[in-house]
Amino acid sequence: MDTLPFDAVLCDFDGVVHLWESDGMTKLDRAWGLAEGTLARAAFDADLLQAAVTGGLSDEEWRCQVAADLAPFCGSSRRARDLIEAWSALTGRVDAEVVELIAALRRKVPVVLVSHAITRLETYLAAVGLGEAFDAVVNAARIGVAKPDPRVFEIAAQRVGADAKRCLFVDDTAGHVAAARAAGLTGLHYEHIGQLRDRVAPLLG
Repeated sequence: MDTLPFDAVLCDFDGVVHLWESDGMTKLDRAWGLAEGTLARAAFDADLLQAAVTGGLSDEEWRCQVAADLAPFCGSSRRARDLIEAWSALTGRVDAEVVELIAALRRKVPVVLVSHAITRLETYLAAVGLGEAFDAVVNAARIGVAKPDPRVFEIAAQRVGADAKRCLFVDDTAGHVAAARAAGLTGLHYEHIGQLRDRVAPLLG
């Protein structure tokens, strides 16, 4: 009997399975009369974002802090909160082809979602129809560590009883892929679905 090349697939969310509109935040900047990039700078401040994705702040706390930081630019706390509400209401696009490929893979090996996410990830997955799309979900905000920390890969593999060194890790961030490779996993720097199809073909063949 042929041996499968991997015992599990560990897959990133944003940039692979789920895609955001590239100018969604910029449109909100314009609508609120802000300089381009104002919302993104506040939301993705390195220290604040790190606290949110590792569980130091809940999703609600993170967004409240972003609103507070934006108030001077928006002219009032109320306008800043309205901006955050509009931003929070945005939804991205699920790549149906990637989801279909994941479903095919799950008939062969477990697929684990490994995301740099905030505490609303699980609710968001259900809202976009992906609540049952993976065999396990590893959310950095729930485990207290984030990629590229090698513990993330170990935890993800353990969730489905796999050896991390027998896992394929798929991510659109090159640094995360490099960290996975350094930890002994096979890494794929995701750019398009054709590339992923080619890499997993031995699993499906």
